[in-house]
Amino acid sequence: MSTTTPEETTGTETPEATIAAARERIDALDDRIIGLVQERMAVSDVVQRTRIASGGRRVSLNREMEILARYRDALGRPGTALAMTLLELCRGRI
Repeated sequence: MSTTTPEETTGTETPEATIAAARERIDALDDRIIGLVQERMAVSDVVQRTRIASGGRRVSLNREMEILARYRDALGRPGTALAMTLLELCRGRI
């Protein structure tokens, strides 16, 4: 796996090589993101099971609002959509 970014090219690479290297990096990042989402899903499952076992609800709307705000603040409006997708993956549809 190459860790060269387009900004780090020497200028001697062809556009095709630059694109191929960047796509390889994107694929590696996507693999990491998928792994992190799967890890988040597992941790969320622990939280939900523990909350239910202690008499609480499966979903904490206050906590979800915090997560939505965090993603929106960091990534703008598309961050809200991303957070909604993550929440749905981690807790299912409500």
